[in-house]
Amino acid sequence: MTAALHLARPEHLDRLLSLVEAFHAEAGLQTSPDQRRAGIVPLLEGIPYGAVYIIGPTRAPIGYIVVTFGWSVEFGGMDGFVDEIYIRPPVRGRGLASEVLIALPKTLAEAGVKALHLEVDRDNQQAQRLYQRSRFAPRERYMLMTKVL
Repeated sequence: MTAALHLARPEHLDRLLSLVEAFHAEAGLQTSPDQRRAGIVPLLEGIPYGAVYIIGPTRAPIGYIVVTFGWSVEFGGMDGFVDEIYIRPPVRGRGLASEVLIALPKTLAEAGVKALHLEVDRDNQQAQRLYQRSRFAPRERYMLMTKVL
């Protein structure tokens, strides 16, 4: 099995929404079908603020990753944020997420992205190990803070 990445397009919407629903349920995120659709559709239609990549074959995806884009003075240009990454439970533990987290940053760097960020649950040691193996490092002086608008 491979972690081949494919830029998601509008025709992939239904398959993606089922994956997003599964991820949100597993993560305990309380989102409605309308919220999930509103978060995914613009990315599939080419909004410049982010992209969705299907992991595995587009007809039967094994997961997805959403990257959103911003601008950073500190990093000297465009930066990205891994908003969500999900691999179906039956195929976890085979190195697919690691493969994605190593390959995608290379592609993003070639497109001019200067830094890629993500957040992880402080209690999720398994995910932290995955991200550290993929060369993500905690920023000791900083923590993510959010204000919902």
